[in-house]
Amino acid sequence: MSTGSALDLLDWRRRVFALYAEVRAAADPRAAHELWARTRAELVATHPASPRLGVTLQVAPYNERWRFASILEPAEKVRIEVPTGTDGIVPFERVGRLRLTSPESADARPEAGFLDVWALRSYGGGLFVPFRDQSAGRTTYGGGRYLLDTVKGADLGQVGPRLVVDLNFAYNPSCAYDEAWACPLAPPGNVLDIEVPVGETLPTSPAAGP
Repeated sequence: MSTGSALDLLDWRRRVFALYAEVRAAADPRAAHELWARTRAELVATHPASPRLGVTLQVAPYNERWRFASILEPAEKVRIEVPTGTDGIVPFERVGRLRLTSPESADARPEAGFLDVWALRSYGGGLFVPFRDQSAGRTTYGGGRYLLDTVKGADLGQVGPRLVVDLNFAYNPSCAYDEAWACPLAPPGNVLDIEVPVGETLPTSPAAGP
């Protein structure tokens, strides 16, 4: 990596962390989502460290029915090692699972299922929650999308002891736009048997990859 590339990546990370800090601080999730979608679209289209430079992102309108606050429930420890395009073999360990329901207003929201939560067991640490739903391969990337990746700044925060799980903020991994990247994809415990019609969809640009 050249000096210029290293500084570009550093700037990219700073901007992503700052963006999610604003999202967590926002009082209105809908306004936070508009900020997130607008800022990410600009970064992806113009930033020199973008793996998707020039791509026009497509994000579905915000729908509050897909926002949850979930307790991290216990789950059997499982370890996986994932080959990636830039970081070698990356180890993850399952540390729990999230139930995607809202006990405060269950009649108003979908019973979406469960998502495993993975801890990165290498330098930097952090929690990682990918998922794949029934839109995969049609309107969203076939390998699934990311929801949380806290070591890289994608952190939606907490409400007391509950993690914020807002599927409106789901985004495609880098490998959705450039096959030179190899990304950790959703394992079996992160596959939903419903369609999630919110979050980032596949771009319309013909240069955007699959």
